[in-house]
Amino acid sequence: MPTSLDRPAGIPTSKSDRREWWLWFSAMVTTLLAGAVLILSAFHSLFTHATHIYSVSPAQARLAAFELLLLFDAWMVYRQWWFRREERELRAMQSSGDALMNPAGAAPQDSFRLDSATGLCTRASFEYLLGKEVARTRRRKTPLSIGAIQLDDFAQFPRRYGAAAADAVIKEFSNRLRKASRGADFAMRVESDSFLIALPECSLNDAKHVLDRLGELDMEISGKDVSLTISVGWIDYKPGEVPSDLIRRANEVLHLYGKASLDGASQSR
Repeated sequence: MPTSLDRPAGIPTSKSDRREWWLWFSAMVTTLLAGAVLILSAFHSLFTHATHIYSVSPAQARLAAFELLLLFDAWMVYRQWWFRREERELRAMQSSGDALMNPAGAAPQDSFRLDSATGLCTRASFEYLLGKEVARTRRRKTPLSIGAIQLDDFAQFPRRYGAAAADAVIKEFSNRLRKASRGADFAMRVESDSFLIALPECSLNDAKHVLDRLGELDMEISGKDVSLTISVGWIDYKPGEVPSDLIRRANEVLHLYGKASLDGASQSR
């Protein structure tokens, strides 16, 4: 599914380099100006005009220039520390992204394949794109949510209506999921009756609005009108998490829904 991908890792680093060079240029200009003040302070005639409304002695001018240099040096040390921290984070994100782009030696283009049965992402492509979104979320401090969707009572469909009818339900729901999602969202089928959808730049409240678009799935199977309900939950990215953490927590939500569905089916027998 289409998604907006990160820029190559070298571009943010180049931007950081440009900022660092601009900082050094500012330091040079500030040093030259302070040096000019010190040199001019040696000419006492510049400070003896009685018509001026201000009065600055050479010693005061030199002290002001010295204090300016101290303040600028302190700010420069802070900015250098900030630049170094940003570069370390970018390198860590790049390493994480490279590991996701080539799981077990897979070629990068394999990470963009779609599942032929649903038209959704394969697990490999979902993990790859989720890794990109986690890196973007860390860098931009934007929200990232994962929706967990369970098709209620779907396990009974093959037995009641046959495998072909069950496949038709999956395809119809996958189509509805794609239509309900935004352009940057991407989803995958986890098991026969469960799905995950990644919602970049989407808070939990916004995720609820997106997933509410799905509603119930009404279909005609073997001449009978069938309504399939869904259970929906969602989680959001926590600072420090990696893609596998998000998928694990989303799968825990699906496990609870699956257990509830099995319990309900056993009680109805």
